[in-house]
Amino acid sequence: MKDERKVNEKSKDKQLEFFRVDDKGKKLTTNQGLKMAEDEFSLKAGERGPTLMEDFHFREKMTHFDHERIPERVVHARGFAAHGEFQVYESMRPYTRAKFLQDPSAKTPVFVRFSTVAGSRGSAETVRDVRGFATKFYTEEGNYDLVGNNMPVFFIQDAIKFPDVIHAVKPEPHNEIPQAASAHDTFWDFVANNQESAHMIMWLMSDRAIPRSFRMMEGFGVHTFRFVNESGTAHFVKFHWKPKLGIHSLVWDEAQKISGKDPDFHRRDLWENIEKGNFPEFELGVQIIKEDEEFAFGFDILDATKLWPEEVVPVKIIGKMTLTRNVDNVFAETEQVAFHPGHVVPGIDFTNDPLLQGRLFSYTDTQLIRLGGPNFHEIPINRPVCPFHNNQRDGYHRQTINVGKVSYHRNSLAGNTPSPASEAEGGYVHYQEKVEGRKVRARSESFKDHFSQATLFWNSMSKPEKKHIIDAFRFELGKVMSNSVRQQVVDMYANVNHDLADAIAEYIGVKAPKGLGFGENIQQTSPALSQENTAHRPETRKVSIILTEGFNGKDLKLVLNKLKATGIQPEVISEKLGKVKGTDGVELEAGHTFLTADSVLFDAVYMVRGSRKSKKFNKDATFFIHEAFSHYKPIGATHEGKQWLEVNGIGDAAGVVMADDMEWFANEFIKLIAAHRQWGRKVV
Repeated sequence: MKDERKVNEKSKDKQLEFFRVDDKGKKLTTNQGLKMAEDEFSLKAGERGPTLMEDFHFREKMTHFDHERIPERVVHARGFAAHGEFQVYESMRPYTRAKFLQDPSAKTPVFVRFSTVAGSRGSAETVRDVRGFATKFYTEEGNYDLVGNNMPVFFIQDAIKFPDVIHAVKPEPHNEIPQAASAHDTFWDFVANNQESAHMIMWLMSDRAIPRSFRMMEGFGVHTFRFVNESGTAHFVKFHWKPKLGIHSLVWDEAQKISGKDPDFHRRDLWENIEKGNFPEFELGVQIIKEDEEFAFGFDILDATKLWPEEVVPVKIIGKMTLTRNVDNVFAETEQVAFHPGHVVPGIDFTNDPLLQGRLFSYTDTQLIRLGGPNFHEIPINRPVCPFHNNQRDGYHRQTINVGKVSYHRNSLAGNTPSPASEAEGGYVHYQEKVEGRKVRARSESFKDHFSQATLFWNSMSKPEKKHIIDAFRFELGKVMSNSVRQQVVDMYANVNHDLADAIAEYIGVKAPKGLGFGENIQQTSPALSQENTAHRPETRKVSIILTEGFNGKDLKLVLNKLKATGIQPEVISEKLGKVKGTDGVELEAGHTFLTADSVLFDAVYMVRGSRKSKKFNKDATFFIHEAFSHYKPIGATHEGKQWLEVNGIGDAAGVVMADDMEWFANEFIKLIAAHRQWGRKVV
């Protein structure tokens, strides 16, 4: 029996050997064996023209990529969503004929899905990653999808390279490690050898990659689109979502610990706040450029690795979105929702951004494999609110029962219906852009500056933000095994900023770059890029109240009322769950103990009273406060709590407020909470 098993194992190995392929040192071919002379650029009508349908190599590469995962999304698998409504502030008629952007009294239903990009559905939510920010508007003219991210730029300039960047950032195929992380060899090898990624990597290494909440991050359409008005005049446009709560982030140590303590941290935060009536609000802004100003800037406005600095092209705030309802069923809604940048309405059109052009093909292709066929538009979450009529029939999971025998155009048996709608009747008419050029696989010369905006981003950061970027590079590259890759990345970032590259090199065992890089002559800044310059509001912040029985009931109640009046959410941590008795007949409900709560899950700490009986409680409270202190969070104390902080050596530090004047204390504590972090604090 053993001999028979050995024979079978050898036969299986021999069979598998035929399918084992080592691509190292080989020439690139299609799946049909055709050698390809170019794999960097999709086929276009002119260097800045649209991508052509005849590009068989792009279609094969992208189709294969889109079908690589069944059934979860290849990217953005880990997501959470909510329903809401959008209302425009003023008519945008001078720029676009889109009806949902005309009437300030009209409310448009929306569905928004937030997500991480790299990880699987089971991964943690506070990983360092780009966050998806996709919005479906259910308009009377059909569904419009604004499919974006929480960063305004992307890794690549041409969609044909999208499979490459995702293959590089996904877990390495030989061991499926690491999950939901970019700190590994293949990703940084891609970065070093595809330097168009330089700007996006600066965003990815910044605090933007570890948001405090979905409710506290920006959203961007990334691409350049077109607004087209009723007279046919077009403007280039970029879309922005601006959170009313401001833009705030976690610190890296905190983010890592939350991944273990609560891997559902972001979805729990969104779900709980909507359930409590703390409805997230985002204002929609647009940057608009006239068509005759297309070449008036020092960068190509169609390049997805470039942003339009807000100081150069101001953001015009045009409306507000409010998320008001959680989903009823995550699978039926969040998992089955199908976004597509090609879902547009009259008045919104495309440009020749080669990354956008590829997405217009890829998204439909992806939905076909994920949702089982061409009828994904009939799933309730995807179904438009307006009626739809066409001659498309049958296919997997068809819901519509089409009556009559005619399903073709043109016809006489049904009066040639459904018939096309004229532009006056609301029919979609593509913007008539003149296109001409040789069929080439190439990229415009105007796309070849990879470092100036990466330097602009670095120049615009505050001192703490710069430190976090350096630390992020040190962590990520410290996980890279290849010394060659580490050196290549450091040499690459010398072109962004020499001091940055030097600071990275010092800690990862490679040589510091020699000479000055490309970015040394760039002095421009964009203050809008720094989170330090965004709104600071205390609403919905979670504050842990540490106390045991015997606390001063009257004074604590005054503070809690002040906190709640500003929208802050206090939660009590005590020795055991249930009622905690204070003086003056005041009782509070403890919803946590130190077994069920951690400082990383709160935004601030208020120390009221320790335990006179439990050494363990006191020890846990000390650790809790010191950890919050090390994460630069606001800390407050009154009465017995003051002595507690003083004994632990943090009573006079920045961002710590102690007092027995409860009115003054509450006001000062609220100011600290609104500021989010206390970067002036010295943390050892």
